[in-house]
This record gives sequence, structure tokens and C-alpha cells, in this order.
Amino acid sequence: MTFVPIHAAAPLPPASDRGERLARWLRPGVLTLPSLPPLSLYVHIPWCLKKCPYCDFNSHALRDPAEAPPEARYVDALIADLEASLPFVWGRRVHTVFIGGGTPSLFAPASIERLIAAIRARLPLEPGCEITMEANPGTFERDRFRGFAEAGVTRLSIGVQSFDDAKLMALGRVHDAAQARAAIDEARSAFATFNIDLMVALPGQTLAECDTDLDAALACEPPHLSLYHLTIEPNTMFASRPPELPDGDLAASMLDRVDARCDAAGLERYEVSAFARPGQRARHNLNYWEFGDYLGIGAGAHGKLSFAHRAVRQVRFRDPAAYMAGAERGEAVAQEHEIARADLAFEFMLNALRLKGGFALARFGERTGLPLSAIEPQLAEAERRGLIRRDLVHVAPTRLGFDFLNDLQQIFLPSVP
Repeated sequence: MTFVPIHAAAPLPPASDRGERLARWLRPGVLTLPSLPPLSLYVHIPWCLKKCPYCDFNSHALRDPAEAPPEARYVDALIADLEASLPFVWGRRVHTVFIGGGTPSLFAPASIERLIAAIRARLPLEPGCEITMEANPGTFERDRFRGFAEAGVTRLSIGVQSFDDAKLMALGRVHDAAQARAAIDEARSAFATFNIDLMVALPGQTLAECDTDLDAALACEPPHLSLYHLTIEPNTMFASRPPELPDGDLAASMLDRVDARCDAAGLERYEVSAFARPGQRARHNLNYWEFGDYLGIGAGAHGKLSFAHRAVRQVRFRDPAAYMAGAERGEAVAQEHEIARADLAFEFMLNALRLKGGFALARFGERTGLPLSAIEPQLAEAERRGLIRRDLVHVAPTRLGFDFLNDLQQIFLPSVP
């Protein structure tokens, strides 16, 4: 998750001395947070077999499918990065871990086991800590699923995207529908819970084809389903050669169909892109949406860390070679900046309004250090327009607000002086 500061000055290069950097963030400031939010850990593994044409994540395709990423050195770098980060999160318990990419399942189970063991040795994990790892359905990765479970991964997120071979080809995926079904069967046998990633509004997709994809996904009885509307992002292959996508009305019909059918199948939509059975919500992602903290390690990883008087965003070096070299020196952070006071309310609302159930008003002050008066005019406007419902303790988007989330979120944009 990336946020562009609206009022902040250009991000500062981190001071070379960790003590100096920490002192910068521990000094008195204009905010006072009553307590620090829950802390998660995000680990980024940037390699994949092939760069998908819609992908704008920091991922790097291997030059040759037979080529192996530098697993041992990269895990060493992640451990060194974590070591250097410990003073910034000292004494805090980690609630969730997410290993994302790229394609983390390209790494051998032994490498993932070494990584998780190193995390456990350095950070206190909450009992029953959710440890999620992203995986692709290809045969090569699928054969490793049981090993990942034995390594300590508790939840697998499978990047299926579609069960239609023609659509998978259009998306540049390296697996087919049969491999997707086999991967889900393997995940079900190896893990207590798992997630399926699915996309709608694919190139040339009809409403009937969307239904067929959804039939296949629901037949797998996933505990959790993440569903994304395909969008054309800058600096992707699709941006330079855009495919023909369904128009806005058809895409909206697809999303309405997904919402209704998932609800009928016992998958509750609790966030814009997330559906879950009871007790199966993604705790790691919930921490993002509730404006919790997360330490991000790995090439290009973003993080948000709170201190007594401020919240800080960090970005690691994007290039894997530059990241590994920096981490080995204890200098993996490329940029960091304090979130401007004027931006905190918007950043909180940008996340919290993604939750269908909304948020407790008390949480706004807990996570931002701001009084409710900072958003009262905007709340009143959103309520006047029928986009939220609220009482003295709680705010939630209405059906209209959920359907027009961008319009709702923009109400809370701070004015730029």
C-alpha cells in the first residue's frame, strides 16, 4: 500500500546512524498518541517467473525460467534488515506476518522456514499469529505447499485470477485452470485456511463468463475470497497497449453479481475487495484498513510506524541488488518521512471507509492523535449526501457510499494551501 503525502516535504534520506534516526522520531511533536496501534510485519520477495502485463507491484521477472533467485543471500538481507529495524519496534508484539511478492512460492520451503525462524527469534509474535504467504498455482509452486505449512506458514493466498484458460492467457499468467484447481485442492489439504484471488472485468469478459468464473471459485468453497476489478495502471504493459475492457455499466453489473452470489454462498463482503466466511477475515489486511502499524522489509517494501508523537512512513530500496547491498550494511531504508498532521485524517479515512462495517469513532483519535473535530465538517457533509450513517460511537458507509467509495473518500481530502 502506497500513500503520497499531500503536505509533507520531500521524503528525507535516512540518517546513516540508527541512533540519530530513532532520536528524530522519538523527539516531542505536535501529536500525542494515547497508545501505539497493533503491529504487523510485511516481507516482500520480488521475483516472479514472468511479469504480468497488468502488474504495477515491485516485481522482477527471472531472465530465464530455469534461473533461480538468490535465495540464501536475500534471506540473509531480510534478516539483516529486520535486525536493523528492531530499535524502531522494540518491545512491540507482532500480530500478523504477510510474505508477499512477486511470487514468494518460488523460494524453497527451507528458505521460508529459515526466514520465519529468524522472525520468531527476533520479534515476539502473538499466540496464533497469522502468517500468510502468497503463492501461484503453477505445478512447481504447488509441489511446495505442504513444505510451506511445515515451515510455519498458516495461511496461503493463491493468485488464481481466473478459471478461464483464454482469460489467463490474456492476463499473461503462467498457469492454466487445471493447475489452479489442483493448487486449491493442495492448499485445502495442507492449510487450515486459504484465500483465492480472483479478478473481474477482464479483457473481453462477458457477464456469463464472469458467472462461470465465480461458479468455479465458489465450488472450491474458499474460506476467503479476494476479488479485484482489473484496472489499467501506469507503467505497465497494459498501459502502453491497453486491452478492450468491459464498460463501466457491465463492470458494475459483474460486481453486483459477485456481491449477491458470495452472500448467498456464505461469504460476507466485509471490505471493498474481500469476502469471508465467519472467523476467516484476513487479520493482516484488517490491520491496514484499521490504520494499524506495519514494518515492511524487503526490496521496495513500504512501512508505517507510530511513535508517541508522530507516525512515520518508510520505503526500502526497490532494486533487489541495491536492497541486498543496503541491508547488508544496515541501511536498507531508502526514504522515510513523518506523515504530516494535515494528512493523517485523510489517510485514516482512506483505509477505514473500505470496511463495510465502518469504524468506532474512538479509534480515529487512538490511531491519529487528532480530535474528532478534525473530521466533523466532512462527516456532516458525507452524511448529508447519504454516503455514511453514524451515531455517537460509530461511522459506516451506506450502500450508496460503498458503491461510490472514491466520492466518499475524496470528501476527506485536505485542502492544499
